[in-house]
Amino acid sequence: MPASATLIPVEDLIETVTSAHPPRPKSPRPIVSIGAGGIVRNAHLPAYAKAGFPVIAVADPAPNAAANLARDFNIAHSFTSVADAIAFAPPDAVFDVAVPASQLLNILPLLPNCATVLMQKPMGENIDEARAIRHLCRTRDFLAAVNFSLRYSPNNLEAVALFNRGFLGELHDMEVQTRTYTPWQLWTFLATAPRLEILYHSIHYLDLVRSWFGNPRGVYCKTVRNPQTAQLAATKSTIILDYGPSRRVLIATNHAHDFGDRYQHSFAQWEGTAGAARITMGLNLDYPHGKPDTLEYAQRLVVASSDQDPEKLWHALPVLGENFPDAFIGTMGALQAYAEGSTPTLPSHFEDAFQTMALVEACYRSSERPAEPLPLE
Repeated sequence: MPASATLIPVEDLIETVTSAHPPRPKSPRPIVSIGAGGIVRNAHLPAYAKAGFPVIAVADPAPNAAANLARDFNIAHSFTSVADAIAFAPPDAVFDVAVPASQLLNILPLLPNCATVLMQKPMGENIDEARAIRHLCRTRDFLAAVNFSLRYSPNNLEAVALFNRGFLGELHDMEVQTRTYTPWQLWTFLATAPRLEILYHSIHYLDLVRSWFGNPRGVYCKTVRNPQTAQLAATKSTIILDYGPSRRVLIATNHAHDFGDRYQHSFAQWEGTAGAARITMGLNLDYPHGKPDTLEYAQRLVVASSDQDPEKLWHALPVLGENFPDAFIGTMGALQAYAEGSTPTLPSHFEDAFQTMALVEACYRSSERPAEPLPLE
């Protein structure tokens, strides 16, 4: 964009971002929740209540887990048997399967043929399980998606809208950074998980990158343990995705920053030939309560020949919602809208989600390989 170009009116930016909404079904289907853990309580059910998606039953084998959740959210039916909940479900039900990845292959075979399913990420604990889940979904004709909610976070949808309007131009740089303290103890099943940070956290960032740029040519990765939580698998990662010689894409995470708020951060930033956008992922900064999500935009100008103060180029734009719970309206809404035929695409379809799992696998394989030694001789 030339320096003499007229600045984009802030009103145009606001109009663009406030028009960004995820797909919603015309006629919401009943939901049967399989799983009654923290993510269901803190994100799924608040999202469905806000959107008006009816939840008719919840099931969890843990004593009182489903009953307590059903009581708290006024859900009419609860089950300790997953099979009983599935038998109870009407033919048009959507099964919201929010369980640890290790349990997916135990639960999915219980569903009826042609079931509509939203699986919590990740799609299995490794690429072999992902292949098995993909095969099951294909052979049983499941209409299935994986809950990659960051794609539907309101501030990301708004950044996409800015890009679609041409306000970013041609993108050449994307960076995701998270430096915070993550209370891994909230998820007891992760205590013995052989894979942790990339599989259960940065998978969201990898999927987000894929949603913007497609699959990379390859990946360079190193994921390491934190000495303060040495009993856990690796919780810190650096990932470089290869999109050719003219685009830099980087993901860097440190979940062990227990030095207060001053230098913590969690953001994604895009830079293009016409402008830049930056979102804050506030949920990570005080999980699970979170801090506000944000979106900022800056138009590219040649400052040397412009009267604009570069510090005033950035505009804070309104964000219509938060990752918890609004992004989960997006994942369920997109699946239901696709199932009824009111939208032609399903971005988190299990076939696409498998490709994100393949990228996760590539990261772990890269991390296990030795680095290039220095040519000192």
